[in-house]
Amino acid sequence: MTSVTVLAIVDFEAQPEAALTQVMTERLERFAKELQIDLAKELRDEKACDELVVYISYNSHYAIRWMVVNDVQEFIIDIVGRKCARLGYIAWKGVDLYNFR
Repeated sequence: MTSVTVLAIVDFEAQPEAALTQVMTERLERFAKELQIDLAKELRDEKACDELVVYISYNSHYAIRWMVVNDVQEFIIDIVGRKCARLGYIAWKGVDLYNFR
């Protein structure tokens, strides 16, 4: 059984109005929970992976992006990629993950 964790990463540098920030954060957290449930169901019987950790966040154009952050086999990343593509999420390019202030 694969343990799936999807975390919403919020960029604190982007400082739109407080109400909008709260709505966008809640939306991202809801999407993270939904993706976690879907991936857990899809990978329920998978023996090749004990743990899967996925980050989702907004990019600078407010599109949702995703990234697998732990070491898993390529076919697991492909499963996540297909699921995220169906949801309209884009692959997280670059290594700006730890640039938050």
